[in-house]
Amino acid sequence: MTQESEKLITNLYNAFDPFYPLPANDPQYVDCQEARGDGNIIEDLGIKIQRRSERMTCQLYTGHRGAGKSTELLRLQQYLQTKGCFVVYFAAEEEDIDPEDTEYTDILLACTKHLLKKLSSNSKSQALLNWVKSRGNELKDLAQMEVNLDSISLESQITLFTKLTANIKAVPSLRQEIRRKINPHTTTLITALNEYIAGAKQNLPQGYTQLAVIVDNLDRIVILNGSEGSNNHDDIFINRCEQLKGLDCHVIYTLPISMMYSDRANELASNYDNNEILPMIMVRTRDGNIYEPGLNKMKELICKRVSPFSPNLSLETGLFENLEILNQICLMSGGHVRNMLQLMEEAIQRTEELPISPKAVQRAITKARDPFRRNVNDGEWKILAEVSRSKEIKNEDECRKLLFNRCILEYRYFDEAGEIQYWHDVHPLIKGIKQFQDSLAQLPEIEP
Repeated sequence: MTQESEKLITNLYNAFDPFYPLPANDPQYVDCQEARGDGNIIEDLGIKIQRRSERMTCQLYTGHRGAGKSTELLRLQQYLQTKGCFVVYFAAEEEDIDPEDTEYTDILLACTKHLLKKLSSNSKSQALLNWVKSRGNELKDLAQMEVNLDSISLESQITLFTKLTANIKAVPSLRQEIRRKINPHTTTLITALNEYIAGAKQNLPQGYTQLAVIVDNLDRIVILNGSEGSNNHDDIFINRCEQLKGLDCHVIYTLPISMMYSDRANELASNYDNNEILPMIMVRTRDGNIYEPGLNKMKELICKRVSPFSPNLSLETGLFENLEILNQICLMSGGHVRNMLQLMEEAIQRTEELPISPKAVQRAITKARDPFRRNVNDGEWKILAEVSRSKEIKNEDECRKLLFNRCILEYRYFDEAGEIQYWHDVHPLIKGIKQFQDSLAQLPEIEP
């Protein structure tokens, strides 16, 4: 391998990092609205915030993990800011919550921390300071820090909430204790936080007239069942909806896609201003034919990652050995952006010289397929086979789990009458697994 070739392959490998959401206006962004059933986050969520000035809105946004929600939300943030809305965006999973064990109190403390950080120079309200003082030494103990509450500075308040959220995320032994002591006081914390927000809204930077908070990555919260049929998803988004809506600013929360297909769907629709789903990029139609607009979008995604390093490199004969291999890797992603990036990253990792070989692509597919094989329980293969045939899911816990785990993917299009149509299919990677194929073969034949 020449030094130049090695540098190109290294650059391409890093260009397909699957865990890096694109910032707003990134030249690598691909507009997939046509292949996502006309989904447009600006129209779906942004316009409501822009035009609703008299009352604060609270909207929910969901989709499969890795489908591109964070990239879309960063685009929305940039759009809202050009329209005079100051946006506090944060990805909760990065430093604030443990998705394997999350409760409402964790989210409220995270919102408090980020609002304090982003608006510290805009609000002169003492409400949060007084709330901290009223909790006394127990907050110091929970945050494991020394501070004089009689003369606590703004910086120390930020540090205190930062340490509380850090302990919730990383220190299980303190997590429950923090919740136990903060939970009875969440209402007074919201009141204090809203006084702080009111002060900030009166002194926003020049050109801003509204305030919005975007809480990303809550869609990754794993469902934990409690007693009498309760679970943490219901507790956060249904039982605590009034508190989630209680902040005196526009708010967007992400939530697990499985909730939108539960018996709580009507309650979500009734309790929140808007609920939007980001579907997959449709690379095949419902009847299994290749959907060229969607397939071309996946190719464009690859092209935009490659062109900064080799603008004249042909995808069909330079990056890959032939068009068939290029189409295969796009179709096997199922239109799931992160899976597409993962397949490309793995194929490039197994490549010493371009073009990428069929063997490297097959190895990437095999590796990506293996977690699905291990993730599906014995009784779930039949469910997947039935979904593959019917292209529909049932309102059952087993289907919701498979949807949450990306074993089942959702697609959307508009029919000739202009009506929106949703359909589902098994992830293409699963269709090559023997257990799935056996279950599909065992389904009774459809009568003509």
